[in-house]
Amino acid sequence: MAIVKEFKEFISKGNVIDLAVGVIIGAAFGKIITSLVDDVLMPPIGYLLGGVDFADKKLVLVTADAINKVEEVAIRYGNFINTVIQFLIVSLCIFAVIKAINTLKRKEEAAPAAPAPPGAEEVLLAEIRDLLKSQNK
Repeated sequence: MAIVKEFKEFISKGNVIDLAVGVIIGAAFGKIITSLVDDVLMPPIGYLLGGVDFADKKLVLVTADAINKVEEVAIRYGNFINTVIQFLIVSLCIFAVIKAINTLKRKEEAAPAAPAPPGAEEVLLAEIRDLLKSQNK
């Protein structure tokens, strides 16, 4: 029963919910980045390189043979290039978000704190000082 109680406490903490939301948003963001790379970035890059479509690039180790029911074995390095570009874009986006958050945190920390109002003793001592000054004149 103690394990069930600990598990309920773990699940009910806000960090787990935040993590779940982050994973879901991250998965959706990954799909957006995949489309950005495959559908927007790679076609012009392939065009500039002479009509190369990186998704089709592969190194065939064993050619397909329908008669002998042998499937093609290939190293699809074009997909790897696309994935590396996707990783770099995601990393750049995450870097930009973290940098923005850190900048906002630094601005909050840099704002000077308002001086604390004087305590009752300090106010009383200031009044006594002022009375003494007025009597000496």
